[in-house]
Amino acid sequence: MKRRRLASVLVAMLAACGAEESDKAAAPPPALDTAAVEVRDVDLTYSAEAVVEAVRQSTVAAQIAGRIVELRFDVGDYVKKGEVIVRIDERAAAQALAASEAQVRQAEAALRNARAEYERARKLVAQKFLSQAALDRAETEYKAAQERVSALIAGAGQAATERGFATVVAPYSGIVSARHVELGEMATPGKPLMTGFDPGTLRVSATVPQAQVAAIQAGARARIELPSVGRWIEASSLTVIPSADPRTHTTQVRIGLPSEVRGIYPGIYARAHFVTGRKPALLVPRAAVIRRSELTAVYVVADTVQLRQVRLGTAGDEGAVEVLAGLKPGERVALEPVKAGLH
Repeated sequence: MKRRRLASVLVAMLAACGAEESDKAAAPPPALDTAAVEVRDVDLTYSAEAVVEAVRQSTVAAQIAGRIVELRFDVGDYVKKGEVIVRIDERAAAQALAASEAQVRQAEAALRNARAEYERARKLVAQKFLSQAALDRAETEYKAAQERVSALIAGAGQAATERGFATVVAPYSGIVSARHVELGEMATPGKPLMTGFDPGTLRVSATVPQAQVAAIQAGARARIELPSVGRWIEASSLTVIPSADPRTHTTQVRIGLPSEVRGIYPGIYARAHFVTGRKPALLVPRAAVIRRSELTAVYVVADTVQLRQVRLGTAGDEGAVEVLAGLKPGERVALEPVKAGLH
């Protein structure tokens, strides 16, 4: 009896499991977000490799010799125009200025004495007590004293200017991209201190074959792709440099970027897509495309979900890409390939 009861319990459990599995199999798959494959007019483009550059980038160098006593900014810091970025020990420059000012005061005293001698000589000559030659000599000494004072004042001004070089300020607002010195190092005239760039004046430089220059100038429009940050930026200007490399037969094209662009910096790799015309193209959303090794495919959603290999073209935009083979207009593709692959 016990064996029969145990067998009936096992049969009941197996039946319940079978019913549960059949319920799961009968349950419909979760809904997938899809989009239709459609034909649209798109820009016909020529693509070229490019690099981001700074229109305003400069290296600030020392103009006097001295020990570096203060570094107020480091790499990555934002600096406003006129802010102090480096201070150099100014004691030697201050002493040179003090010496120049003392020489000016000495020369001014000598000038006052020469003026008094000249005035006395004029009066004595008028009274016939002194010769004209003595008056001429006094006048010459007076004028020489004037010139000496002017020269020393200029020298004192130069010393004051050199003392001002001990305080290095930012020539424009920007970001510090490199620091070339350490605190306590010796600065010498011409030694680089810091390098910075203005993030509001960026551009992209691309090199294109001469055969494409005419079409690029006719289109006068370009879009910049930044693969490393996943961004597309509409160019604000386009300038073809009126010169060519005689060895490679290429021409440089500079593409201006909007001033409000943030998050990029000089040296980033980019691709310039120059608009050269319009054409109809079969487009599929980029989000629907999956790449597995050498396979490029999409999940086509109809009565069932089917993985289908496709061949892509170069036309399109940041949201869609051209399909050359594998799909037909009106078919729907899954926008979440990973989720579709679970069906």
